[in-house]
Amino acid sequence: MAELFSTRTLGRWLPWLLIVLAALLLPVLLPPFRLNLLGRFLALGIAALGIDLIWGFTGLLSLGQGIFFALGGYALGMHLQLQALQPGQLPEFFSLYGVKALPAFWQPFHSALFTLFAIWLIPALVAGVLGYLVFRNRIKGVYFSILTQAALLVFFNFFNGQQKLINGTNGLKTDTARILGQLAGSDGMQRNLFWLTLVLVIGAFLLCRWLTGGRFGDALIAIRDDEPRLRFTGYNPTAYKTVVFAVAGALAGISGALYTVQSGIVSPQYMAVPFSIEMVIWVAVGGRGTLIGAVLGAVLINYAKSLVSEALPETWLFIQGGLFLLVVTALPDGLVGWWRSGGPGRIRAMVGWPAPAATYPELDLDPAVQAEKTEWQGGGR
Repeated sequence: MAELFSTRTLGRWLPWLLIVLAALLLPVLLPPFRLNLLGRFLALGIAALGIDLIWGFTGLLSLGQGIFFALGGYALGMHLQLQALQPGQLPEFFSLYGVKALPAFWQPFHSALFTLFAIWLIPALVAGVLGYLVFRNRIKGVYFSILTQAALLVFFNFFNGQQKLINGTNGLKTDTARILGQLAGSDGMQRNLFWLTLVLVIGAFLLCRWLTGGRFGDALIAIRDDEPRLRFTGYNPTAYKTVVFAVAGALAGISGALYTVQSGIVSPQYMAVPFSIEMVIWVAVGGRGTLIGAVLGAVLINYAKSLVSEALPETWLFIQGGLFLLVVTALPDGLVGWWRSGGPGRIRAMVGWPAPAATYPELDLDPAVQAEKTEWQGGGR
């Protein structure tokens, strides 16, 4: 019974209990606008999981995940644009530029089945090809980060200039399309999309947990910690890094598609440099190498951004910068890492509060954490 109610057991199951409660209660308690925002932020959590997979576990800091995020968004946006039209019609923006026939690369997006594959497969293929070209030349570290950001700028400028083909800087609107007979922007459909996003976040988390839990995950950590040694033992780091980068690209594509359908538009701004950097900040604040921290960081930071921007629009950038400085200087493992390493216990010890185990024996902590707390208490006295 004591093990059932232990802090470790509670910490293991608490996130899942909160997720179930959120799925049941939030669609009822939150107004449609707030629920829509939460759905968008959960969608961003999927992209954050991909970044945690390549950065937290593999040590590859990508500053170009906006490429794959936007590709997934454009794949779904093109399909929804076509779904909103009568047979034989063209999207409205084509007439502005004198385009008389639907371009060939738009044609496959008439099919919902093709679109469902394109959402994740196209970003995965682009990431896989880019990753292979980079990793086979053993480019890593800061050079890899610079290269991914350079690729991001190339894609951003290319999509910005395609006015005739994808409406350039204006992007593609999706809120007037119908999904299974319902208007994409309606409250009912947005509620359904929230549930779908929640399910896909859980699925993405379990996929990442599976990838990092076995020998594949051990190889990723070995690449992060000592790649030359792994290479000397007979492993090929290029293959592992290419695969994990492709998986992260696929997750970003799914994230971009879900975000697009809930925000009602997709544009090249998804490939803007600040947005890709923000993704890294979500993971850093939540706790890289923890997976759950990536999702929590994406949701908490974006919700805070929304609330602060409504009250004090000009202050959010300063707050975001302060959060990143706090993580770099005081919380290098992020919020989840701080919690798992006994952070709350250290605070209690520093201020002289009694440890929970002394008052509630049934809530005994992990022995390692308890020993660390005892050492802090001894030092404080």
